[in-house]
Amino acid sequence: MDAIERVEIASRSVISNHMGPAHGSHWYLNPGLFHLKFDHQRLLATLSMKQASATRDYQRECERIDRSHASDARKDLLKRQRAKESYARHYSVTYVQPALMPGWAMLEELTLGDLSHLYKGLAKDADKKAISRRLLLPAPLMQSWLHTLTTVRNICAHHSRMWNRELGIRPELPKKTSFPWPQYLLQPGTHSRMFSTLCILNHLMGQVSPHTRWGHSLHLLIDEFPDVRIEAMGFPQDWYLDPFWLAHDY
Repeated sequence: MDAIERVEIASRSVISNHMGPAHGSHWYLNPGLFHLKFDHQRLLATLSMKQASATRDYQRECERIDRSHASDARKDLLKRQRAKESYARHYSVTYVQPALMPGWAMLEELTLGDLSHLYKGLAKDADKKAISRRLLLPAPLMQSWLHTLTTVRNICAHHSRMWNRELGIRPELPKKTSFPWPQYLLQPGTHSRMFSTLCILNHLMGQVSPHTRWGHSLHLLIDEFPDVRIEAMGFPQDWYLDPFWLAHDY
């Protein structure tokens, strides 16, 4: 979860940092930027509901503040502070047009699953490639990996068994790479257990946090439980000796 949370934030950032400058602050309002199969109206309806709910919450807080015995100056200060507590709240209180918040704020309101669907739904390959390059990935891998990580995140969030699970949503894996990748996963095999997901996270952590020691922490964690069969998780023997895992071990 520690790695997935960081990857989720980074994915929002790389999408925003490309789509905003390339297509404008409210780029996501343009249905032409998405495939016809993408449910664009559902995205807009979801954001509209979030913004409306945030506005109602703010109005209720303002009513409570008005009923308090604070001075008028204090009440105004409290209202200004409450208005800034979320993007959805701040935008609806501050602006009238366009009706919905800008793209960088919109992305903060999406779950990892929503983010995965949005990236998949982008119509232009050029946009997908420009975004994925920021994570040193080809676009098909980023699309597949976001889908897999959404599934893994949901399993973890519900405290379900993960250690020897076979993934129903198998990530697409590179057959050859221009970036560091474990030799074991370049060999034929199903690679459907969690080792492949941990390799995905280690690669992405290396991109979003260049001085990460996440892989080293994983190694220490596994060493704490020598009775656990690592092959049940899809690990090869001596997995940590692969240069892929040693790259950030300093």
